[in-house]
Amino acid sequence: MKRIMLKLSGEALAGEKKTGFDEETVRRVALQVKQLTEDGIQAGIVIGGGNFWRGRSSENIDRTKADQIGMLATVMNCIYVSEIFRSVGMQTNILTPFECGTFTKLFSKDRANKYFAKGMVVFFAGGTGHPYFSTDTGVVLRAIEVDADVILLAKSIDGVYSDDPSRNPEAVKYDEITIDQVIAQNLQAVDMTASILARDNKMPMWVFGLNEENSIVNTMNGKFSGTKITV
Repeated sequence: MKRIMLKLSGEALAGEKKTGFDEETVRRVALQVKQLTEDGIQAGIVIGGGNFWRGRSSENIDRTKADQIGMLATVMNCIYVSEIFRSVGMQTNILTPFECGTFTKLFSKDRANKYFAKGMVVFFAGGTGHPYFSTDTGVVLRAIEVDADVILLAKSIDGVYSDDPSRNPEAVKYDEITIDQVIAQNLQAVDMTASILARDNKMPMWVFGLNEENSIVNTMNGKFSGTKITV
């Protein structure tokens, strides 16, 4: 496997605080990704914005504006996490689908591939650049565009369940499930738009708990305890 796309949950990066960042959590992620890059794996990163913004829950803000705030939250997340990655010795760059002054570079597949070839970790911020699409859809879209081999979904929950395990103690965790089953059962490993995009473009996804010790490296080394979504 040569190239992965890692989706980091904003809530998971916030740790127990549930908002902002837990720096030690982010540093542990950075050290794991560094180990992968030293083994020759190219890594793209997409980060959710839920540690800063949950605008869809507000009835007082226009949906388009709320989603734009969410896009900016992902840019802030990527700038912060990118700097932690640099602090442990990695080269990084941040790409967005819209201009952000000198903060980021404008996304193109050619630019992303150029950075990958230089050994950089590439952060894809700003989602798709359009409202009504989540970062789930953004990560699947970017993974397809840059020919990633797999999407790693690092979440605050350790896999895909038959129901919400926080509400239903009888919920069953799946070791492996097809994307068609995820869609048919509305399991919401990612949102429906992202699920259909992954299915139609045969993009596998592996879901696991970010806060389990060394979970990213273990996933890539075959010590996987989450859920594999096959296509």
